[in-house]
Amino acid sequence: MSKRNDSRKSVVVVGGGAAGSAIARALSGKLDPSKHELTLITSRPFAVHLPAVIRLTTTSEGKLEDSVLIPYDKLLINNNGTVIVDTVTSIEDGKNGRGGDVILSSGEKIHYDILILAPGSQWSGPLDLPVGDKAEVLEFIKEWRKKFESAKGVVVAGGGAAGLEFAGEIKDYWPKKPVTVVHSQSQLLNDVYPDKYRKRAEQGMRSRGIELVLNDYIDDWNPSGTITTRKGKKLNGDLLVSAFGARPATEFITSLGSDVLTSQGNVKVLPSLQLRSYPNIFAAGDVIDVDEQKQLAKTPAHAGVIVANVLSILSGGSATKEYKGSPELILITNGKNRGFGYFGFLWGILVGDFFSRLLKSKGLMIDIARKAYGQPA
Repeated sequence: MSKRNDSRKSVVVVGGGAAGSAIARALSGKLDPSKHELTLITSRPFAVHLPAVIRLTTTSEGKLEDSVLIPYDKLLINNNGTVIVDTVTSIEDGKNGRGGDVILSSGEKIHYDILILAPGSQWSGPLDLPVGDKAEVLEFIKEWRKKFESAKGVVVAGGGAAGLEFAGEIKDYWPKKPVTVVHSQSQLLNDVYPDKYRKRAEQGMRSRGIELVLNDYIDDWNPSGTITTRKGKKLNGDLLVSAFGARPATEFITSLGSDVLTSQGNVKVLPSLQLRSYPNIFAAGDVIDVDEQKQLAKTPAHAGVIVANVLSILSGGSATKEYKGSPELILITNGKNRGFGYFGFLWGILVGDFFSRLLKSKGLMIDIARKAYGQPA
C-alpha cells in the first residue's frame, strides 16, 4: 500500500547526496508540517562527502571515515520530515500534476504530490562505495587501503579530476611507488578548460614523478600480469584503478517513459528544472541534462531554483524561477599540500599550490560539508 497522508501535500526527495540533502534541508526549514509532509529517501544510512573519498580510500591517516561518512540525524531542521533508508526502484506518476508513488526495493510505496530526483552518479573503482550498512562500507575502504599499500605500482585509468587526485594522494604516502595516469586525450582533463590550465595540470603531475600516457586507453580490466594499454605500451604497475566514466544513477527513472532520459542517462529538464512532461517532478545535481561539468559546486544553485519553485507551487503559484547555469570552476588536489585550480570568470584565473592547499587540499572541505548536514565541523 502507498504510504499517504491525504490531509497534507507530500514532497519526496530521492537522493541524500549534496543536491538532495541541500533541497531537503532547505524545505524542512520552510514547509509547514501541518500542511506538508517531507520525505528524503536515501540508499545509505549516512551521506558521503565524495571529494574526500579519494584520500579516504587511499590511506588510514586522519581516520577520515569518522568525518566523511556523515549521519542524517541533524539534516532536517527541527526534525521537520522523515528520512527513509531504502532504494527507489521505479516511479508511478499520476500525470497532470496529480502526484504518484515511488516504489522502494522493500516493496513499500511512498506517495508524492511533488517529487525531486537527485540520485547522483554511479562511480567505479575505489569511488564505488557499496550501498549497505556502515560495516560494509568500512570493509570496502579497508580493502582498498590494503590494495594501495601492497601495490608495487599503480596505474590510474582516467586523467580527469578524480584520476589526478588519486595519483597525487598515492605520491603523498608512497613517494617512490610508480604511478601512471592513462588518459584518452592529448591533454589531461577535457576541453571545457583552457589549454593553459590543462598544461598546468600536466606540470603538476609530472612534478611529482607521475608518468602520463596520453592518447591511449586501458581495455583489459582484469589483467593477470603486466598492465598493457590499447597501443601496446607496458606499464609499471600491478594495481589498476578506474577513475573515469561516472554514470548517472537514473535507471529507475525510465519507469516514467523512454523519452525522459537522454541516451547518456541524464534527465531532460526545463530551465525551471522540472521534467518536460511532468510538472510535479524536478531533478537536480549530476543527473540533469544541462551543458555544464558535473560538480558539487553546482548543486547550491540547483537547490535554490527547485526550493523556490516547489514553495511557489505549494502556495498555488507556478514554477517561474529558472536555472541560468554556473561559471565553470575546478580545484584539483595534488596531495595534501599541492594543487591547481581554475575559475572561469574575468580572464580565467589560475591558482596554484598555496590557494589549493588553503581552499581544499589540506582539509578537503570536510568541515563545510558537515555543516551542510547540520553536523559540527
